Amino acid sequence: MEIKVTSNSEQTTMEIAKKYAMSIKSPCVISLEGDLGAGKTTFAKGFALGLGINQTVTSPTFTVMNEYAGSKFPLYHFDMYRLSSCEEAINCGFEEYFDLTKLKGVVLVEWAKNVEGLLPALHVVVSFKKVDENTRQIAISVKGWIK
Repeated sequence: MEIKVTSNSEQTTMEIAKKYAMSIKSPCVISLEGDLGAGKTTFAKGFALGLGINQTVTSPTFTVMNEYAGSKFPLYHFDMYRLSSCEEAINCGFEEYFDLTKLKGVVLVEWAKNVEGLLPALHVVVSFKKVDENTRQIAISVKGWIK
């Protein structure tokens, strides 16, 4: 099943993410996919609001991971843009955040294609397609299946 929505502004993208976050359960890994400037970090900001996080959310491009304490559960926001392989992520000690049997919270991961082998078989994919300067097509789907 895939849900598709159109956003015509950053505020709308944040609202979509906020509402989605309010329905999410822990543990969960969510891959944010799209080109630079497609809306991944904007989505992360709205998602954090939906989890009751009032801190400023920024892209962890240089730190690779930012952790936020939410009123529901923690949010771990990864940006794997600077990593080149799953092995590099494992060497950084990130594999525990992608183990659904141990994860206590939600993981949002930008540029997950750089560390594909790290993602659990069951995860959510949020894809962003830039239509024009303000418009984004957002598709939310589940990859894998529940036994």
